[in-house]
This record gives sequence, structure tokens and C-alpha cells, in this order.
Amino acid sequence: MFSLKNHPFAIETFFNTSLVLTYAVAREELKDLIPECLELDTFNDQWAFVAVAMVDTKNLRPKDFPKFAGNDFILTGYRIFVRYINNTGKRLRGLYILKSETNKKKMSFFGNIFTHYNYGTTDIKFTKNQDKIIVSSVKSNLEIEVAQINHK
Repeated sequence: MFSLKNHPFAIETFFNTSLVLTYAVAREELKDLIPECLELDTFNDQWAFVAVAMVDTKNLRPKDFPKFAGNDFILTGYRIFVRYINNTGKRLRGLYILKSETNKKKMSFFGNIFTHYNYGTTDIKFTKNQDKIIVSSVKSNLEIEVAQINHK
């Protein structure tokens, strides 16, 4: 069955900055956040994994559209690493979407039409200087600061 939420067209963008953090968490803390058809992807059956991905995009648009038709957004995704066994018994691995956030209502609106990412709008921003990258949002209670490595 065709659904607009199943990514009906490819997207392209440029990543100004991308920061992905993955945390090991006691499986008990995450098990109730996923549906019964999934199982946590664990290490030693004790540790489960959750990731936060933050991306500052430039000219995000449908593939093959001109750059001027694109928009700049900050996208943040919160995901849990999971496993799934399909009807033929094949074991699959993937990410279960907890939620996604963006800094613009336009992205939240269209993102929720064309994906299952569950976008909300927040005040997220990237701040960069020579020494560090700061990702912050008062509304989402997020403050991440990392040292920036400059490759020359």
C-alpha cells in the first residue's frame, strides 16, 4: 500500500555540521520505550543503545531540485538501536524513532507528511567557534558542548 509517509522521493542536502552521540544504557531503562514486535539490540544482554543525532543542513530539498529551492534546517533525532525478525525469519537491525525535532515549522509540517519521524518544532541552534560546537535548546532541555577538532 502506498503511503506518503514512506519517503515517496529522495532528498538531498549539505551537512554544515553533524554531531551524533551514542550512549550505552541499562536495557531495563529502554525496554518499555519500544513496541513488543521489536527487541533491544544489546551488548552482553545488559546494555542497550540510544543515539542522538544533530544535523545543521543547508539547501535541503527533493533530489534534483535546484539548490535555491532548498531550505536550511537543524534536525535532531532520538533513536534506540533495535532488532526485528521478519515473517521469513530473517533477523534485521535498525533504529526505532522516539522523536525528531527541527528548528522550523515548515520542516515539521512537511516532515510529518512524508516520513514517520514524528517531528516537533523547537528552538534548537548550533553555535560553533574555533574550539567547540554547542548544540542547545531551552524548550527541549538540551545543552551539548564538544571540543571541535580542526583537521588541517
